[in-house]
Amino acid sequence: MSETTTAVATQPDWMKGFQPAPVKPKGNPAWVRGGKSPNPAGRPKGIVDRRTKVTQALEGDAPAIARVVVDAALEGDLQAASLVLSRIAPTLRAQSQPVCFAFDASAPLARQMEQVLAAIASGEVPPDVGQQIISAVEALGSLRAVEDLEQRIAQLEEKRA
Repeated sequence: MSETTTAVATQPDWMKGFQPAPVKPKGNPAWVRGGKSPNPAGRPKGIVDRRTKVTQALEGDAPAIARVVVDAALEGDLQAASLVLSRIAPTLRAQSQPVCFAFDASAPLARQMEQVLAAIASGEVPPDVGQQIISAVEALGSLRAVEDLEQRIAQLEEKRA
């Protein structure tokens, strides 16, 4: 006969009687969306944000700061050179090349998806481009579904009237 014991979680002595602080809700709990604003006057006009203050303070010094960074880059500071180059020639965004494969846009959506998957499998379309095409077909399907529902609702309302 085997005895089974269950472990009882006990608190250490220093935790006895500990109660966590109640969580205070964010914002004004009495305010409801669409209700009267608790601050109808809003932010006073002319109050300048901290970031704007910093920008305004540095505006006059900007050409001198830029000159220091450019000089540091010319002296071989790679971090300064990286900063200067990122402003002169930003990183190029990836662009995909046009693809050509058999695609029947008038086919049902499931068939269109099959055509794209077949083109990916045969190597005619890169997988990332195929995913973009599939996403576009899905978006088109969603639009068609919404249009269909709108048409059905309009027909029901006409019958009801």
